[in-house]
Amino acid sequence: MERTMPGRPLGRLSRRALTAVSLLALAATALTGCASGKATGTSDGQTEASGGTDSTGGAKNTGKNNGKNSIYVIGGKPDDPFWSAIKRGGEDAGKLVKAKGGSVTFLGPKTYDNLGPDAAKLTQTALSQNPSAIVVPDWVPENQDDAIKQAVKKGIPVFIYNAGGVDAARRTGALKYIGSDDYEAGKAGGAKFADEGAKNILCVNTVPGAANSEARCDGIADGAKTKGAKSKQLPLPSSNFGNPSAVTQAIKGALLKDDSIDALVTIGVQDADSAAAAIEQAKAGDRVQLGTFDLSDSQLERIKSGKQLFAIDQQPYLQGFYGVSVADQYLSYGVMPPQNPLLTGPLLVTSDNVDAAIDGTKAGVR
Repeated sequence: MERTMPGRPLGRLSRRALTAVSLLALAATALTGCASGKATGTSDGQTEASGGTDSTGGAKNTGKNNGKNSIYVIGGKPDDPFWSAIKRGGEDAGKLVKAKGGSVTFLGPKTYDNLGPDAAKLTQTALSQNPSAIVVPDWVPENQDDAIKQAVKKGIPVFIYNAGGVDAARRTGALKYIGSDDYEAGKAGGAKFADEGAKNILCVNTVPGAANSEARCDGIADGAKTKGAKSKQLPLPSSNFGNPSAVTQAIKGALLKDDSIDALVTIGVQDADSAAAAIEQAKAGDRVQLGTFDLSDSQLERIKSGKQLFAIDQQPYLQGFYGVSVADQYLSYGVMPPQNPLLTGPLLVTSDNVDAAIDGTKAGVR
Protein backbone atom coordinates (compact mmCIF):
# COMPACT_ATOMS: atom_id res chain seq x y z
CA MET A 1 0.00 0.00 0.00
CA GLU A 2 4.48 1.25 2.00
CA ARG A 3 3.27 3.95 -2.40
CA THR A 4 3.50 4.96 -0.63
CA MET A 5 1.94 2.15 -1.54
CA PRO A 6 -0.89 0.99 -1.63
CA GLY A 7 -3.28 -1.48 0.14
CA ARG A 8 -4.53 -2.21 3.57
CA PRO A 9 -6.96 -4.61 5.36
CA LEU A 10 -10.16 -3.35 6.87
CA GLY A 11 -10.22 -2.63 10.54
CA ARG A 12 -7.64 -1.61 13.11
CA LEU A 13 -4.97 -4.28 13.50
CA SER A 14 -2.57 -5.14 16.31
CA ARG A 15 1.06 -4.06 16.27
CA ARG A 16 2.28 -7.64 15.81
CA ALA A 17 0.05 -8.18 12.81
CA LEU A 18 1.12 -4.92 11.24
CA THR A 19 4.90 -4.86 11.65
CA ALA A 20 6.48 -3.95 8.29
CA VAL A 21 6.75 -1.50 5.56
CA SER A 22 4.91 0.63 2.41
CA LEU A 23 3.94 2.47 0.20
CA LEU A 24 3.60 4.72 0.29
CA ALA A 25 3.06 4.97 0.62
CA LEU A 26 1.66 3.11 -0.49
CA ALA A 27 1.59 0.81 -2.89
CA ALA A 28 3.72 0.61 -5.70
CA THR A 29 3.58 0.49 -9.48
CA ALA A 30 4.49 -1.99 -12.03
CA LEU A 31 4.62 -3.80 -14.78
CA THR A 32 3.45 -6.82 -16.77
CA GLY A 33 -0.21 -7.43 -16.40
CA CYS A 34 -2.87 -5.56 -14.51
CA ALA A 35 -5.43 -5.97 -11.76
CA SER A 36 -7.60 -8.08 -14.05
CA GLY A 37 -5.00 -10.80 -13.74
CA LYS A 38 -3.69 -10.72 -17.29
CA ALA A 39 0.04 -11.20 -17.57
CA THR A 40 0.43 -10.45 -21.24
CA GLY A 41 1.60 -7.27 -22.87
CA THR A 42 2.90 -4.09 -21.31
CA SER A 43 -0.26 -2.06 -20.83
CA ASP A 44 -0.94 0.46 -18.06
CA GLY A 45 2.72 1.33 -17.72
CA GLN A 46 3.63 -2.22 -16.81
CA THR A 47 6.77 -3.68 -18.25
CA GLU A 48 8.85 -6.80 -18.42
CA ALA A 49 12.63 -6.76 -18.23
CA SER A 50 13.58 -10.11 -19.65
CA GLY A 51 16.15 -12.05 -21.50
CA GLY A 52 14.12 -15.23 -21.74
CA THR A 53 11.12 -16.88 -20.15
CA ASP A 54 12.56 -20.14 -18.88
CA SER A 55 11.30 -21.24 -15.49
CA THR A 56 11.76 -24.50 -13.68
CA GLY A 57 9.18 -24.20 -10.97
CA GLY A 58 10.74 -22.76 -7.86
CA ALA A 59 12.32 -24.06 -4.69
CA LYS A 60 12.62 -27.71 -5.66
CA ASN A 61 14.77 -26.68 -8.59
CA THR A 62 16.94 -24.12 -6.80
CA GLY A 63 20.35 -23.99 -8.43
CA LYS A 64 19.30 -26.35 -11.24
CA ASN A 65 17.99 -23.94 -13.85
CA ASN A 66 21.33 -22.62 -15.08
CA GLY A 67 20.52 -19.19 -13.68
CA LYS A 68 17.59 -18.65 -16.06
CA ASN A 69 15.29 -17.49 -13.31
CA SER A 70 11.79 -16.15 -13.92
CA ILE A 71 11.05 -13.72 -11.08
CA TYR A 72 7.67 -12.01 -10.70
CA VAL A 73 7.39 -8.83 -8.63
CA ILE A 74 3.98 -7.63 -7.46
CA GLY A 75 3.89 -3.86 -6.99
CA GLY A 76 1.69 -0.78 -7.14
CA LYS A 77 0.10 1.59 -9.64
CA PRO A 78 2.08 2.70 -12.68
CA ASP A 79 1.56 6.36 -11.77
CA ASP A 80 2.55 5.99 -8.10
CA PRO A 81 5.82 7.94 -7.73
CA PHE A 82 6.88 5.83 -4.78
CA TRP A 83 6.79 2.73 -6.90
CA SER A 84 9.06 4.16 -9.56
CA ALA A 85 11.99 3.95 -7.11
CA ILE A 86 11.16 0.33 -6.24
CA LYS A 87 10.88 -0.49 -9.92
CA ARG A 88 14.21 1.20 -10.62
CA GLY A 89 15.87 -0.95 -7.96
CA GLY A 90 14.24 -4.12 -9.27
CA GLU A 91 15.24 -3.32 -12.82
CA ASP A 92 18.83 -2.65 -11.82
CA ALA A 93 19.02 -5.98 -10.03
CA GLY A 94 17.21 -7.54 -12.99
CA LYS A 95 20.11 -6.70 -15.29
CA LEU A 96 22.06 -9.59 -13.78
CA VAL A 97 19.03 -11.86 -14.07
CA LYS A 98 18.68 -10.90 -17.72
CA ALA A 99 22.40 -11.40 -18.37
CA LYS A 100 21.98 -15.02 -17.28
CA GLY A 101 19.02 -15.54 -19.60
CA GLY A 102 16.31 -15.03 -17.00
CA SER A 103 13.50 -12.50 -16.64
CA VAL A 104 11.94 -10.14 -14.13
CA THR A 105 8.25 -9.33 -14.62
CA PHE A 106 6.45 -6.60 -12.68
CA LEU A 107 2.69 -6.71 -12.04
CA GLY A 108 0.57 -3.92 -10.57
CA PRO A 109 -3.08 -2.87 -10.16
CA LYS A 110 -4.73 -0.03 -12.04
CA THR A 111 -6.13 1.50 -8.84
CA TYR A 112 -5.96 1.02 -5.09
CA ASP A 113 -9.73 0.92 -4.68
CA ASN A 114 -9.79 -2.88 -4.35
CA LEU A 115 -6.18 -3.45 -3.43
CA GLY A 116 -6.35 -6.63 -1.35
CA PRO A 117 -8.35 -8.74 -3.80
CA ASP A 118 -6.47 -7.26 -6.76
CA ALA A 119 -3.08 -8.04 -5.20
CA ALA A 120 -4.24 -11.59 -4.52
CA LYS A 121 -5.29 -11.96 -8.17
CA LEU A 122 -1.92 -10.66 -9.32
CA THR A 123 -0.18 -13.23 -7.14
CA GLN A 124 -2.31 -15.95 -8.70
CA THR A 125 -1.52 -14.55 -12.14
CA ALA A 126 2.19 -14.78 -11.35
CA LEU A 127 1.71 -18.32 -10.05
CA SER A 128 -0.05 -19.33 -13.29
CA GLN A 129 3.10 -18.42 -15.22
CA ASN A 130 5.14 -21.09 -13.43
CA PRO A 131 7.64 -18.60 -11.96
CA SER A 132 10.93 -19.41 -10.31
CA ALA A 133 10.11 -16.99 -7.45
CA ILE A 134 7.55 -14.37 -6.45
CA VAL A 135 8.32 -11.10 -4.65
CA VAL A 136 5.16 -9.56 -3.17
CA PRO A 137 4.01 -7.05 -0.52
CA ASP A 138 1.48 -8.40 1.96
CA TRP A 139 -0.62 -5.23 2.04
CA VAL A 140 -3.94 -6.84 2.98
CA PRO A 141 -3.32 -10.15 4.75
CA GLU A 142 -6.95 -11.19 4.92
CA ASN A 143 -7.11 -11.10 1.11
CA GLN A 144 -3.56 -11.97 0.13
CA ASP A 145 -2.38 -14.66 2.53
CA ASP A 146 -4.21 -17.51 0.87
CA ALA A 147 -2.74 -16.67 -2.55
CA ILE A 148 0.76 -16.43 -1.08
CA LYS A 149 0.33 -19.73 0.71
CA GLN A 150 -0.79 -21.34 -2.57
CA ALA A 151 2.50 -20.33 -4.14
CA VAL A 152 4.50 -21.64 -1.18
CA LYS A 153 2.57 -24.93 -1.25
CA LYS A 154 3.51 -25.38 -4.91
CA GLY A 155 7.17 -25.04 -4.04
CA ILE A 156 7.64 -21.49 -5.33
CA PRO A 157 10.04 -19.41 -3.19
CA VAL A 158 8.18 -16.31 -2.02
CA PHE A 159 9.75 -13.16 -0.61
CA ILE A 160 7.55 -10.63 1.19
CA TYR A 161 8.69 -7.04 0.74
CA ASN A 162 7.51 -3.46 1.37
CA ALA A 163 4.58 -4.40 3.63
CA GLY A 164 3.65 -7.20 5.99
CA GLY A 165 6.86 -7.59 7.93
CA VAL A 166 8.55 -10.69 9.19
CA ASP A 167 5.26 -11.78 10.76
CA ALA A 168 3.72 -12.05 7.29
CA ALA A 169 6.69 -14.06 6.05
CA ARG A 170 6.39 -16.51 8.93
CA ARG A 171 2.61 -16.70 8.70
CA THR A 172 2.57 -17.49 4.98
CA GLY A 173 5.73 -19.58 4.73
CA ALA A 174 7.61 -16.96 2.71
CA LEU A 175 11.38 -17.11 3.01
CA LYS A 176 12.10 -13.55 4.12
CA TYR A 177 10.78 -10.03 4.65
CA ILE A 178 12.58 -7.16 2.90
CA GLY A 179 11.66 -3.59 3.73
CA SER A 180 11.19 -1.08 6.50
CA ASP A 181 9.19 -1.38 9.70
CA ASP A 182 6.20 0.91 9.37
CA TYR A 183 5.37 0.86 13.05
CA GLU A 184 8.88 1.79 14.12
CA ALA A 185 9.02 4.42 11.37
CA GLY A 186 5.84 5.94 12.74
CA LYS A 187 7.23 5.94 16.26
CA ALA A 188 10.27 7.86 15.07
CA GLY A 189 8.05 10.43 13.37
CA GLY A 190 5.74 10.82 16.36
CA ALA A 191 8.67 11.30 18.70
CA LYS A 192 10.22 13.87 16.33
CA PHE A 193 7.02 15.89 16.26
CA ALA A 194 6.81 15.85 20.05
CA ASP A 195 10.45 16.83 20.40
CA GLU A 196 9.68 19.86 18.25
CA GLY A 197 6.79 20.87 20.50
CA ALA A 198 3.76 19.25 18.87
CA LYS A 199 0.97 18.20 21.23
CA ASN A 200 -1.89 17.13 18.96
CA ILE A 201 -0.90 15.27 15.78
CA LEU A 202 -3.25 14.27 12.95
CA CYS A 203 -2.30 11.21 10.88
CA VAL A 204 -4.02 11.44 7.50
CA ASN A 205 -4.75 7.95 6.14
CA THR A 206 -6.06 7.71 2.57
CA VAL A 207 -5.97 3.91 2.62
CA PRO A 208 -7.59 3.11 5.99
CA GLY A 209 -7.46 -0.53 6.99
CA ALA A 210 -4.30 -1.25 5.00
CA ALA A 211 -1.73 -3.02 7.14
CA ASN A 212 1.17 -0.69 6.49
CA SER A 213 -0.77 2.58 6.64
CA GLU A 214 -2.47 1.53 9.88
CA ALA A 215 0.92 0.57 11.30
CA ARG A 216 2.31 3.97 10.37
CA CYS A 217 -0.47 5.87 12.13
CA ASP A 218 -0.28 3.54 15.14
CA GLY A 219 3.44 4.18 15.36
CA ILE A 220 2.94 7.95 15.15
CA ALA A 221 0.50 7.77 18.06
CA ASP A 222 2.76 5.60 20.23
CA GLY A 223 5.87 7.64 19.44
CA ALA A 224 4.06 10.85 20.33
CA LYS A 225 2.73 9.29 23.53
CA THR A 226 6.23 8.49 24.78
CA LYS A 227 6.95 12.23 24.74
CA GLY A 228 3.64 13.35 26.23
CA ALA A 229 1.88 14.22 22.97
CA LYS A 230 -1.17 12.62 21.35
CA SER A 231 -2.24 11.64 17.86
CA LYS A 232 -5.47 10.68 16.15
CA GLN A 233 -6.20 9.39 12.69
CA LEU A 234 -8.12 11.08 9.87
CA PRO A 235 -9.31 8.15 7.71
CA LEU A 236 -10.31 9.11 4.17
CA PRO A 237 -11.83 6.93 1.43
CA SER A 238 -9.18 5.11 -0.59
CA SER A 239 -10.74 6.63 -3.70
CA ASN A 240 -9.28 9.93 -2.49
CA PHE A 241 -5.76 8.60 -3.03
CA GLY A 242 -4.43 10.43 -6.06
CA ASN A 243 -7.18 13.06 -5.81
CA PRO A 244 -5.31 16.10 -4.47
CA SER A 245 -8.35 18.38 -4.32
CA ALA A 246 -10.41 15.94 -2.25
CA VAL A 247 -7.56 15.29 0.18
CA THR A 248 -6.77 19.00 0.51
CA GLN A 249 -10.38 19.89 1.31
CA ALA A 250 -10.71 17.08 3.87
CA ILE A 251 -7.55 18.13 5.70
CA LYS A 252 -8.48 21.81 5.53
CA GLY A 253 -11.84 20.99 7.07
CA ALA A 254 -10.18 19.09 9.92
CA LEU A 255 -7.81 21.98 10.64
CA LEU A 256 -10.61 24.55 10.67
CA LYS A 257 -12.73 22.35 12.91
CA ASP A 258 -9.99 21.73 15.48
CA ASP A 259 -7.49 24.53 16.00
CA SER A 260 -5.59 22.47 18.58
CA ILE A 261 -4.06 20.35 15.80
CA ASP A 262 -0.44 21.45 15.59
CA ALA A 263 1.09 18.71 13.41
CA LEU A 264 0.05 16.75 10.31
CA VAL A 265 1.59 13.56 8.95
CA THR A 266 0.55 11.79 5.76
CA ILE A 267 1.15 8.19 4.72
CA GLY A 268 2.56 9.14 1.33
CA VAL A 269 4.06 11.97 -0.68
CA GLN A 270 1.04 12.79 -2.83
CA ASP A 271 -1.03 13.37 0.27
CA ALA A 272 1.74 15.48 1.78
CA ASP A 273 1.48 17.92 -1.13
CA SER A 274 -2.25 18.09 -0.50
CA ALA A 275 -1.64 18.60 3.22
CA ALA A 276 0.75 21.48 2.50
CA ALA A 277 -1.94 23.13 0.38
CA ALA A 278 -4.53 22.56 3.11
CA ILE A 279 -2.31 24.17 5.74
CA GLU A 280 -1.86 27.19 3.52
CA GLN A 281 -5.56 27.49 2.70
CA ALA A 282 -6.49 27.17 6.37
CA LYS A 283 -3.90 29.87 7.18
CA ALA A 284 -2.41 27.47 9.72
CA GLY A 285 1.23 27.64 8.68
CA ASP A 286 2.28 29.31 11.93
CA ARG A 287 0.91 26.53 14.13
CA VAL A 288 0.90 23.29 12.10
CA GLN A 289 4.06 21.29 11.37
CA LEU A 290 4.12 18.84 8.46
CA GLY A 291 5.73 15.43 8.05
CA THR A 292 5.26 12.50 5.71
CA PHE A 293 6.32 8.99 4.92
CA ASP A 294 8.47 8.56 1.80
CA LEU A 295 10.29 11.12 -0.33
CA SER A 296 9.71 13.30 -3.36
CA ASP A 297 11.25 16.48 -4.76
CA SER A 298 8.50 18.63 -3.28
CA GLN A 299 8.96 17.14 0.20
CA LEU A 300 12.69 17.72 0.10
CA GLU A 301 12.28 21.27 -1.15
CA ARG A 302 9.91 22.07 1.71
CA ILE A 303 12.26 20.52 4.25
CA LYS A 304 15.17 22.52 2.87
CA SER A 305 13.14 25.75 2.97
CA GLY A 306 11.92 25.07 6.53
CA LYS A 307 8.28 24.51 5.56
CA GLN A 308 8.24 20.80 6.41
CA LEU A 309 9.74 19.10 9.45
CA PHE A 310 10.63 15.67 8.10
CA ALA A 311 10.07 12.86 5.61
CA ILE A 312 10.50 9.23 6.62
CA ASP A 313 12.46 7.30 4.02
CA GLN A 314 12.02 3.54 3.76
CA GLN A 315 14.49 3.49 0.85
CA PRO A 316 12.27 1.88 -1.78
CA TYR A 317 15.09 1.49 -4.28
CA LEU A 318 16.73 -0.97 -1.90
CA GLN A 319 13.45 -2.85 -1.51
CA GLY A 320 13.22 -3.46 -5.23
CA PHE A 321 16.93 -4.17 -5.61
CA TYR A 322 17.15 -6.54 -2.65
CA GLY A 323 13.86 -8.25 -3.51
CA VAL A 324 15.01 -9.24 -6.98
CA SER A 325 18.66 -9.79 -6.09
CA VAL A 326 18.02 -11.96 -3.04
CA ALA A 327 15.52 -14.09 -4.97
CA ASP A 328 17.94 -14.51 -7.87
CA GLN A 329 20.91 -15.40 -5.67
CA TYR A 330 18.83 -17.91 -3.74
CA LEU A 331 17.55 -19.55 -6.91
CA SER A 332 20.92 -19.61 -8.63
CA TYR A 333 23.27 -20.47 -5.79
CA GLY A 334 21.22 -21.29 -2.72
CA VAL A 335 22.64 -18.31 -0.82
CA MET A 336 20.55 -16.12 1.47
CA PRO A 337 21.32 -13.17 3.78
CA PRO A 338 20.80 -14.41 7.35
CA GLN A 339 18.93 -11.32 8.52
CA ASN A 340 15.17 -11.63 8.72
CA PRO A 341 13.80 -9.05 8.38
CA LEU A 342 16.26 -7.54 5.91
CA LEU A 343 15.58 -3.90 6.77
CA THR A 344 15.85 -0.97 4.38
CA GLY A 345 14.62 1.69 6.82
CA PRO A 346 13.37 3.82 8.38
CA LEU A 347 15.62 6.85 7.90
CA LEU A 348 14.38 10.27 9.00
CA VAL A 349 15.19 13.01 6.49
CA THR A 350 15.35 16.44 8.15
CA SER A 351 17.11 19.73 7.51
CA ASP A 352 20.29 18.08 8.81
CA ASN A 353 20.61 15.56 5.96
CA VAL A 354 18.26 16.83 3.27
CA ASP A 355 21.03 17.76 0.82
CA ALA A 356 22.22 14.16 0.56
CA ALA A 357 18.63 13.01 0.03
CA ILE A 358 18.19 15.55 -2.77
CA ASP A 359 21.23 14.09 -4.53
CA GLY A 360 19.61 10.64 -4.26
CA THR A 361 16.35 11.78 -5.82
CA LYS A 362 18.25 13.35 -8.71
CA ALA A 363 19.80 9.93 -9.31
CA GLY A 364 16.34 8.33 -9.30
CA VAL A 365 16.95 6.08 -6.32
CA ARG A 366 15.18 7.95 -3.51
